[in-house]
Amino acid sequence: MVTEHLPRPTTARDAGLPPSISPDRIEYLAQHTAAAPDAVRTTTTAPYTGLPLADLPVSTPGDVEDAFARARIAQRAWAATPLSRRKKILLRFHDLVLARQNEALDLMQAESGKTRRDAFLEVTDIAITARYYARNSAKYLRPRRRRGAIPLLTHTTELRHPKGVVTVISPWNYPLSMAAGDAIPALLAGNAVVQKPDTQTALTALWALDVMHEAGLPADVWQMAVGRGSSIGRALMDNADYMMFTGSTASGRQIARDAGARLIGASLELGGKNAMIVLDDADIDKAADGAVAACFPSAGQLCVSIERLYVAESILEQFIDAFVARTTRLKIGAAYDYSVDVGSLTNSSQLETVTGHVDDAVAKGATVLAGGRARPDLGPLFYEPTILTEVTPDMTLYDDETFGPVVSVYSYRDVDEAVAQANSTPYGLNASVWTSNGARGRGIAARIHAGTVNVNEAFAAAWGSVDAPMGGMGDSGLGRRHGADGILKYTEPQTVAHQRVQGFTPPARISPETWATLLTGALKMLKAAGVR
Repeated sequence: MVTEHLPRPTTARDAGLPPSISPDRIEYLAQHTAAAPDAVRTTTTAPYTGLPLADLPVSTPGDVEDAFARARIAQRAWAATPLSRRKKILLRFHDLVLARQNEALDLMQAESGKTRRDAFLEVTDIAITARYYARNSAKYLRPRRRRGAIPLLTHTTELRHPKGVVTVISPWNYPLSMAAGDAIPALLAGNAVVQKPDTQTALTALWALDVMHEAGLPADVWQMAVGRGSSIGRALMDNADYMMFTGSTASGRQIARDAGARLIGASLELGGKNAMIVLDDADIDKAADGAVAACFPSAGQLCVSIERLYVAESILEQFIDAFVARTTRLKIGAAYDYSVDVGSLTNSSQLETVTGHVDDAVAKGATVLAGGRARPDLGPLFYEPTILTEVTPDMTLYDDETFGPVVSVYSYRDVDEAVAQANSTPYGLNASVWTSNGARGRGIAARIHAGTVNVNEAFAAAWGSVDAPMGGMGDSGLGRRHGADGILKYTEPQTVAHQRVQGFTPPARISPETWATLLTGALKMLKAAGVR
């Protein structure tokens, strides 16, 4: 949560923070913000305790304009820097993130309220992403020979140029993965980046920027602006050469409209109402373990986590018993170590949404099998992992994304019904299928309307396969991160075609009619010869 004018803590202990997050360290990171020295300040609070956490300068539209002006100058030199040099910087960043991970973990936990194991997955993700693009960027960005219009006579090359200055708007739920993860390929492609992280988790993004500078990234190539979208969003859009946004579907639609009006590209990862199908031949214990891993990481505040569970009628009772038993054994709490399973929600708005969705469902007849209540005894924003059954279409959480530790369980009689239920939403971000028959699972996965589908895994298999594209269908967005798509979207393709000897216009001594006859014959010969 973000609250104005709260008193700044004088020691780490005052805010219940680990020693690595001292007021001096916070102030040092805050100085990386693109804001004037006399900027208005805003105070964030720690989800675990509700106490003041960070005092941050707020960027104005003018500050954002200045950041873009500096970025454009820096980008020209950065794009001219050999790719081999850019790769070395990203590989050093990889090493530094792993070496400094404890501070990153402390920051992520302090700002988001997630557990240390969930925070560690972000460190792993960024290391994998940095290594992957550093090792593969040359392959994706190199000039490519393309088949020419006339064999032997047309020499055609595809070039890839950076877009220029990319705007990245990243959310609070995965503050390292979504901040650094989307900047890495943009930077390797030769772009500069001006980024607006969510204010609540800006320290983690600023930490990543500081580490990238230590790795050797020149000043102004990657900059951070802190502020509300209602204040600086227009400046971020009007100056961008490309938009990368992760957030709500409503905001994504507006960004898509604005980007379309400016004729610039946009990549949008938006909301989801992700489904998991448990087939009748699934290993029940493994599927129940998988459901826990699918539904409750980061207290359910994960775009690809599962909120709908469809279980074969023949194994429903066994599965529910196993799933409920595992869920009720989860340890909930605040700890800067690996001793707890589920952490806190991040802000009061999410607590209100989760509480409202569950209370509405219960009032309309849903049954709570586990959880179903807030835990103020643990901290101001804790909510128990919750399993509901008998959820009906008149309940808000039936269709709406909850984005919290809540899942609804439904039964089905045949696979066609399960697939239809999984696809009965305008969203299409992620899905999961559990079965003892991998070929059967992959066949069903291909029928699900989602950008990623995992067989016998929740989401990590697809997300961690960084060589493959990741993104949403329908209301879950457009564009992809990861793989070739994840870096090529930050480039402008250019075709350079060099015509030798003879082109498509007839030589001086041949009539157009004769020339057309000759070309017709040549086209027929090329087709007969199998030329593509």
